[in-house]
Amino acid sequence: MNRRTFTLTTGAALLATWMPTSWAQGWPDKPIKLILSQPAGSGPDSMARMIGDQLSRRLNQPIVVENRPGGQNAIGAQAAARSAADGYTFYFATAAALVMNSYLFKNLPYDPRKDFVPVGMVGTVPFTISVNAGSKFQSLGDLVAYAKANPGKLAIANEGPKTFSGMITRLLAAQLGIEVNSVPYASVSAGVTDTVGGQIEVLVSDVPSVSQMVTAGKLRPLAVTTAKRIAGWDQVPPVADTLPGFNYAGWIGIVAPAGTPSAVVQRFNRELDVVLSDKDMAARLLAIGPMTDGAGTVTQMGGMLDAEHSRWAKLTKDLSIAPE
Repeated sequence: MNRRTFTLTTGAALLATWMPTSWAQGWPDKPIKLILSQPAGSGPDSMARMIGDQLSRRLNQPIVVENRPGGQNAIGAQAAARSAADGYTFYFATAAALVMNSYLFKNLPYDPRKDFVPVGMVGTVPFTISVNAGSKFQSLGDLVAYAKANPGKLAIANEGPKTFSGMITRLLAAQLGIEVNSVPYASVSAGVTDTVGGQIEVLVSDVPSVSQMVTAGKLRPLAVTTAKRIAGWDQVPPVADTLPGFNYAGWIGIVAPAGTPSAVVQRFNRELDVVLSDKDMAARLLAIGPMTDGAGTVTQMGGMLDAEHSRWAKLTKDLSIAPE
């Protein structure tokens, strides 16, 4: 290699290293899009707009929330995955979109592991098993005893076999050694209505969807699916008291299209962590959904995603659930 070639090659390498960092210093200089797979007015939509409002103040650019519902999260995920990796599109994603769908559907129009890079966590969403306030079941133990004495007669409402609540229903039945009648509902609100009205005996759902009815005394939670009791529901035991080690909760995180400059990802992560670490923001989020401990680091989110993939791969195999 002659001196001129060495100089050109070295200069090109330095330029490639310098440009992303230099460019990122001026980022953002236009609005940022935050895609999610849930409709306007949903819990995740409210969270995204709440967080986006605070992020826009810190970044001095609007955060535009774009709702792409449908297809078991696939429509929004595909839109995000196919967006330019220029630091101006992020995906506000659920556990289903980033992990579970990989083991439930054969032909996803996106690859959860290859199409995205982790940015930061938003929080975890606990689930609960609840009954009508007048139900004969006073505890999870009562429910299990009835199910064992009456195989297949206990009806449990959820959002369908390929949703988080449906998977929790199947997992509970398998680990408790009971046979139940899993009843899919088109929406969690419909399941709540029928459980309150006594048309169905038991409901598996996320905590935010039933908290209002629990406060009103129309539903009674028997257990939560997290490893420990949750704030505000201190009287409700975890399933882990009956099934040691049981710990399943939904979660929400933010990812970016693969190839998004690392400097931008790191900056977004830092700003997100500041927003989520605010006590008032944490309280506001808890009122509508997730429990947050800040965004964590990009590396920590990546490790969490790897662990979740391993866990759900084993779970679906153990339950003989094959992608369809």
